[in-house]
Amino acid sequence: MQGYLSIVLHAHLPFVRHPEHPKFLEENWLFEAITESYIPLIQVMDGWLRDGMQTRLSLTLSPTLCSMLLDPLLQDRFTAYIDSLVELSEKEVHRTMWEKEVSPLAEMYHQRFLSIRETYFAYGRNVVGAFRKFQEQGRLEIITCAATHSLLPLLANHPESLRAQILVARDHYRECFGIDPRGIWLPECAYIEGVEKFLQEANIRWFITDTHGLLYATPRPRYGVFAPVFTHNGIAAFGRDLDSARQVWSKHEGYPGDSRYRDFYRDIGFDLDFDYIKPYLPVPDRRSFTGIKYHKITGSTLNKEIYNREEALRAADHHADHFLYERKEQIARIAKMMDRPPIILAPYDAELFGHWWYEGPEFLNLFVRKAYHDQQVFHLTTPSEYLQNNPTQQVATPSPSSWGEEGYWRVWLNEKNEWIYPHLQVAQDRMARLVSQFPHPSDLQLRALKQAARELMLAEASDWPFILRTGTSPTYAKRRVKDHLLRFIALHDQLTATGIDEKWLTLIEQTDNIFPNINIRYWESQNTSS
Repeated sequence: MQGYLSIVLHAHLPFVRHPEHPKFLEENWLFEAITESYIPLIQVMDGWLRDGMQTRLSLTLSPTLCSMLLDPLLQDRFTAYIDSLVELSEKEVHRTMWEKEVSPLAEMYHQRFLSIRETYFAYGRNVVGAFRKFQEQGRLEIITCAATHSLLPLLANHPESLRAQILVARDHYRECFGIDPRGIWLPECAYIEGVEKFLQEANIRWFITDTHGLLYATPRPRYGVFAPVFTHNGIAAFGRDLDSARQVWSKHEGYPGDSRYRDFYRDIGFDLDFDYIKPYLPVPDRRSFTGIKYHKITGSTLNKEIYNREEALRAADHHADHFLYERKEQIARIAKMMDRPPIILAPYDAELFGHWWYEGPEFLNLFVRKAYHDQQVFHLTTPSEYLQNNPTQQVATPSPSSWGEEGYWRVWLNEKNEWIYPHLQVAQDRMARLVSQFPHPSDLQLRALKQAARELMLAEASDWPFILRTGTSPTYAKRRVKDHLLRFIALHDQLTATGIDEKWLTLIEQTDNIFPNINIRYWESQNTSS
């Protein structure tokens, strides 16, 4: 073997939970991801396990995502969601009975939804537990993320908040998986010097940067992105490989854009009679995606052809062959120029596989099977396993960077979302003062302090400025930031002036119920905390 390949999937969604409504459109973000990405990945990995394959894969499960996956309310709502899809797909089987091209697709969806539901209940509705099983079997490395996926460089001027994002995430990982995380996905791969101080405190051993974060490290890394570097306190930084990223991510060159694959946007939720689909929509008076789509990408035309499943699977097989060939050639070429085995780090959003790229799970399954059985150029590995086998690396400081537009923070700090940050800075300062002001709080004060910390962390999520920039659901994102900040302000005023409204506190504890065991001492001043 001449080198290593590490595939890292980043599974994250913002915390969206609205018990005050019987249905809520944005909760479908979670339900769609479970149906189209997470459970298909579990089914693929079950196949690897069944066949005795010693596979290696890394997966981020962000704390907000784990919290939602483990929430009984959202588990009940997902159950209703998948039951609804089973019913709708069964109706589609009957409706399309005499449509020669569409009828097999309706049957495919019906069987797929039945299979998703079966797997979900086979794991006791515990998606987190399913992935934990693969980690305990040694096939998967699960890593953490910042607690609410905050862009850490934009917290650098308030170290207590940056520290809390990392340590709260560490604690939550322990609760979910029974061990400490070894790696972390820095949200948006965004790095700034100083983060590693808090990673060291959390006993986290490695993180990922974008390509230029490593290439422009100081001093320049001898092996580019094909070996990690150690920061000065011993935390390893791995750089994203551009070639493997381009072949999957690129809008023009990437596999998901192939004309044979299923089109994401053409959905029966927009195509069929409104009264027919209305009972299956998350908001009854508004058309939206159902997940049942009968057309392929076809090309840059509005006239989409009917999707052909067999043709799409042949394309996935071809692309898996091509990806394998390219990685073998790349690793063999690089290995000749290095005095140690190179590692290709290939990180992707997990939701790409299945949700955005419907055939993505099949591609991943085919590629891993081919890499495991059909070649002897590279090992599939995880970053932790690589570091264990290759413990000596160059010491360097990565460059400030992210994998967002222009490589820095512009997506999350621009003219559409800059209004957020002055409010966050005031709230962050107030949180630190509250913790200092109440060294020995009463039970009720401690509840209010914990809820203030939750509201602040939820307001810090990078998802809201991202959505404001892209314009996908700007009204909802703006409302979420304002709601969390207003709740924080109210809690601050109640703690410092007016007295705690226990009835109202109980209500928002039940609504924003993330991190029940949150440790408010993480916001203590770094000059006084241990």
